[in-house]
Amino acid sequence: MAVKSFEVWDYVVFAGLFVISSGIGVFFAIKERKKATSREFLVGGRQMSFGPVALSLTASFMSAVTVLGTPAEVYRFGAAFFLFIIAYAFVVFFTSELFLPVFYRSGITSTYEYLQLRFNKPVRYAATVIYIVQTILYTGVVVYAPALALNQVTGFDLWGSVFATGIVCTFYCSLGGLKAVVWTDAFQMVVMIVGFLTVLIQGSSHAGGFHNVLEHARNGSRLHVIDFDVDPLRRHTFWTITIGGTFTWLGIYGVNQSTIQRCISCKTEKHAKLALYCNLLGLWLIAVCAVFCGLIMYSNFKDCDPWTSGAISAPDQLMPYFVMEIFSTVPGLPGLFVACAFSGTLSTVAASINALATVTFEDFVKSCFPHLSDKKSTWISKGLCLFFGILCTSMAVVASFMGSVIQAALSILGMCGGPMLGLFTLGIMFPFVNWKGALGGLLTGITLSFWVAIGAFIYPAPESKTLPLPLSTEQCVQLNITTTVGPQLPSRPALADTWYSLSYLYYSAVGFLGCMIAGIIISFLTGRQRGKDIDPLLIRPVCNLFCFWSKKYKTLCWCGVQHDQETEQDYLDSGSAWKQGTESALQNGLNQESLAQIPDYNPKDKNYSSSAQKTTHF
Repeated sequence: MAVKSFEVWDYVVFAGLFVISSGIGVFFAIKERKKATSREFLVGGRQMSFGPVALSLTASFMSAVTVLGTPAEVYRFGAAFFLFIIAYAFVVFFTSELFLPVFYRSGITSTYEYLQLRFNKPVRYAATVIYIVQTILYTGVVVYAPALALNQVTGFDLWGSVFATGIVCTFYCSLGGLKAVVWTDAFQMVVMIVGFLTVLIQGSSHAGGFHNVLEHARNGSRLHVIDFDVDPLRRHTFWTITIGGTFTWLGIYGVNQSTIQRCISCKTEKHAKLALYCNLLGLWLIAVCAVFCGLIMYSNFKDCDPWTSGAISAPDQLMPYFVMEIFSTVPGLPGLFVACAFSGTLSTVAASINALATVTFEDFVKSCFPHLSDKKSTWISKGLCLFFGILCTSMAVVASFMGSVIQAALSILGMCGGPMLGLFTLGIMFPFVNWKGALGGLLTGITLSFWVAIGAFIYPAPESKTLPLPLSTEQCVQLNITTTVGPQLPSRPALADTWYSLSYLYYSAVGFLGCMIAGIIISFLTGRQRGKDIDPLLIRPVCNLFCFWSKKYKTLCWCGVQHDQETEQDYLDSGSAWKQGTESALQNGLNQESLAQIPDYNPKDKNYSSSAQKTTHF
């Protein structure tokens, strides 16, 4: 295809994004230079308010994968993606009411510290390694997606764009820490919304009005949203999106270090919950914008599909190609769209780098060197940001072979997120599960989810299950295109049309259920964990909701955990927390009875005082 080029104003708008993002990192590096502690760098001193954190949460996971992949998904398969707003609502509710209270009140910095408090070190380290692998792979996809867009619309070198993205993210993340990441995310979220709205307004105008867009979409079967087919092999139905999507995104939000790290950076638990619920509004807004962008694209290309006609080489190039078509006479707006795509990427990559540095420092460095000074801790944290920035950028090479960016991203998150969700659920909701059950369940879940996902990558599901909608090239100008046919596999194994054809949104559910079932069975076979040995604040007694009418049945479901004894109640009522520094608890063999009160946590207000944070030593 003929690559269209940027005008001067496009470069100005696009460059402005990088300059402002880097400037925010420099600002916080200068402003916070006197608060040189690893805790200040990694969790912002736990003094963030809910507004910027909410914007940061939305921007971090609504990346260029969403900006480019979701409209292309709607263009090819219809607007069923809209049903994700239901999944998002479930995800935010369960995260804020089930997982967040446990993590916030424990005073941990890495979510995987919880696993050592609840189980032991091997479980913690296994989960940390899986998280690191998942995040590096996912970040590779996120870095590659906007570089592809920039290459499409400007002719910039693809890999030059990839490394420019990695350099800028690593720069402001290493300089300013979590505060720089959160405030940069907030700025980039605004850029994403403005970019989407610009495309929506200009695109619908180009199609002759919004009523024309809906009419064309209806005629092209793009508005068939609700399909109650229960077949789990179908790619997108009401059930695969609402159930499978909930499991996939709960693995991202409920127990993901990048999300929880932002939530625990809030000054109070109430602010953390508000951040999650306000973030839900952002998720809905971005999802609606992305879906309507896909419908507008279809309305404009309904008679001449640029992908099947050969004008572009991949579906993920549809959105940038469309933008260059409708904004060809408006200098600056193509630059705004590319800035929109890159905003999603910068926010996600920076969040990932910061989270990777945090879990590596908390779970490995501090275990080996428990008496590091604040200065050394901060410099090591910054060095880890630099290391993971380089590694995540390099993984974009792998992402170039993964096909559709939206499916690749959610598949990676589902493969690892489901088993991790199962592991934390075992710890928080099932007091009788022991460390052997937890570790065995995690390995079982990972094995099952990787098995189905890798099998699906080798043997893609047939079109009878993915059901792509028809695309037309009737009014296209025929191009001279040489078509090459790839080698055909001699045969497909029996599992290819059943197990390997499972909807990619169920990968997380497979891992979750595998982890849960195996963990419970192994725990019963090897001897259940005694409830009286578990600190009550490590367990979320959800059974109270179902047995509220009977104290006898509530106590039975507690499995021996003393939820009604002074162990828990006194900690909450005495004006201080249940845990005297995560470090002391972890280093003393997890003797739960030795956990003393800490001065910097106020359970009544559920917050941390800034003065106490400044004196914390690692």
